[in-house]
Amino acid sequence: MAKASRSLYVCQSCGATSSRWAGKCTACGEWNALVEETDAGPPPGSGVTRQTKGRIVKLEPLKGEAQEAPRFSSGIAELDRVTGGGIVPGSAILIGGEPGIGKSTLLLQVAAHVARSGGRAVYFSGEEAVAQVRLRAARLGLDSAPVGLASETNLSNILATLGDERPPDLIIIDSIQTLWADTLDAAPGTVSQVRAAALSLIRYAKMAGSALLLVGHVTKDGQIAGPKVIEHMVDTVLYFEGDRGLTYRILRAVKNRFGPSDEIGVFEMVSGGLQEVANPSELFLGDRDSRSPGASIFAGVEGTRPLLVEIQALVAPSGLGTPRRAVVGWDSNRLAMLLAVLDARCGVSFSSHDVYLNVAGGLKITEPAADLAAAAALLSSISGVTLPRDAVYFGEVSLSGAVRAATMMTSRLKEASKLGFGRAFLPESGEVDVQGMKLSLSRLSHLKSLAEATTPCD
Repeated sequence: MAKASRSLYVCQSCGATSSRWAGKCTACGEWNALVEETDAGPPPGSGVTRQTKGRIVKLEPLKGEAQEAPRFSSGIAELDRVTGGGIVPGSAILIGGEPGIGKSTLLLQVAAHVARSGGRAVYFSGEEAVAQVRLRAARLGLDSAPVGLASETNLSNILATLGDERPPDLIIIDSIQTLWADTLDAAPGTVSQVRAAALSLIRYAKMAGSALLLVGHVTKDGQIAGPKVIEHMVDTVLYFEGDRGLTYRILRAVKNRFGPSDEIGVFEMVSGGLQEVANPSELFLGDRDSRSPGASIFAGVEGTRPLLVEIQALVAPSGLGTPRRAVVGWDSNRLAMLLAVLDARCGVSFSSHDVYLNVAGGLKITEPAADLAAAAALLSSISGVTLPRDAVYFGEVSLSGAVRAATMMTSRLKEASKLGFGRAFLPESGEVDVQGMKLSLSRLSHLKSLAEATTPCD
């Protein structure tokens, strides 16, 4: 006899199951995340229907010839950079981002390029009707591309459509949270439905050699909604960053089995869609005011790309018992640590001041080498002294106040020299090759030296 279905309560945040409802998930601590679902057996496409004896698998040695994965171009150089040089056939890519930030626009541009290049591209939209997608394609000038389009959310219908003709070269699902499998008694978007849909589509893509691009909804924290197991199932996870009020978008890779996992691509939203930005450093430095105190230029690295970005600080007297600390684009805990080091090691106190720190252009900085640039901006703002307009800063600050070496120091200096900067404040340790660069180097061993070197510019 078939096993009778039973009700389970599944956490929509982490995927943990419970036999009874509770207000708080015992696994991840999320409140009001348990939703009742019916356990009707294994998800479709998993093949787990009964236990079999199995077969012996041949084991291979680690040593052998490793072949580079074949790739095809997406038609967008910045997207190819983020994915590691192009899209790998048979791979699954998950793209997340806030609503309206440009996910559907980017994927429609990729589908049009693949179709115009002779490949077969299929676009399944679960959130918009065919007429809405056609309007976007006409606005972008892509309506003549031979892209297969359908508005469908039933997983069985999608798999049947994909198997009706030759396997597509590119499959786009917008979005994975809208799909539902009729074999599961659960609402679309729940953990069971998302897991089943992703598993079946990825299994088809691997067998057919089709590249699969999935759009994922994000939570209020900016993370892709649903269980983390979805991110483990796919080969690449990309996040769109940036303010929808600005025209610039940043596509960041946080996982990539076929390339670097910390690469970024920079785009500008124009009337014709997402346009790639060839030189992001000029973009983030174009509107800066070099006459105002509290602004420093950070020579950073995102993946393999050196990038110059402006860090802005505002230090103002506070009338509150607990001064305010506001950070945009940087780690707030890192700012608290840096303020403590400036107070304890350099004698500069911010205890009676409000501190605001901002990374210009909507970029989010995660590398610790930004400590020195942030410290320079804070010292400049509290003293009212303008930093040298042609100077860049980079280096990690330890709790003792020592300035530690950063990675790819020569690449940072080359980017600064190319954009016309003539001075660099960098750690004393670490080797650099400045041959052919017109740069004056100021090597710092301690943060106190930065405060002493901060002088008015002419």
